[in-house]
Amino acid sequence: MADENLYRVRAERGEVQIGTWVNMIRTPSFLMLLRAAGLDFARIDMEHSPFSMETVADMAALARAMNFPMVVRPPDGNREWITRLLDAGVWNLHVPQVDTPEQARDVAAACRYAPLGERGMAGFGPHTEYVARPLAEHTAHANARVHVTIMLESKRAFAKLDEIAATPGIDALTIGPTDLAQDLGVLGTPGQAAALDEHRQRLVAAARKHGKAVAMLTDSVDGVRHMVELGATIINYSSDTSMLRSGYSTAVGEIRRALKARA
Repeated sequence: MADENLYRVRAERGEVQIGTWVNMIRTPSFLMLLRAAGLDFARIDMEHSPFSMETVADMAALARAMNFPMVVRPPDGNREWITRLLDAGVWNLHVPQVDTPEQARDVAAACRYAPLGERGMAGFGPHTEYVARPLAEHTAHANARVHVTIMLESKRAFAKLDEIAATPGIDALTIGPTDLAQDLGVLGTPGQAAALDEHRQRLVAAARKHGKAVAMLTDSVDGVRHMVELGATIINYSSDTSMLRSGYSTAVGEIRRALKARA
């Protein structure tokens, strides 16, 4: 059973990590497939998918057993969701819709025990591997292991970018490109790519200033190169749904063309 968080260790070293969104496949053993495919982590989306707490807890147990990092985006960055996920044994959070420094501070506080935060105590359970450690040892270990990324997805967030980026206890920053584009009024327009790149560059500069890692998502190999060039080290490549659809679409298209040529 893993005791250190490889996701956090790699992030602190500045190593590039490649993962993928998991939006549909709820079988925990899917994590084995992703690891076998060479990915560094899986990011489970609870904001835009039907994943339940029970499913995520099962997946988290297997992820720890395999020492394959699993990141979870909760539906909301409130104390209830953060507490439940951490106590279920999730080590890495990807928190959406953080618009203000106050929200960032609340997220950071909910993720760590005192004196660094205000995380609620739950005795021993999945979050301790059911091992009863001395309290001070447990809290220090948990505080050092958790990794917290926050998503900036609005003009309001970027108006307070520097203050949000400076928040202690926040480990990485990212944008939510589609929601941000919608809020900026450029979604689906020719100016969308340029506007998002400008905001990515602003975010990277703020992250560097305050010693935070940068996470970005993309759906192409060229996009991965671009995000790394910008300064991102945590890269989310595509998703289970997109990869399945594109893979089957490509194969079926080739099969139908071959059958048509024989007719």
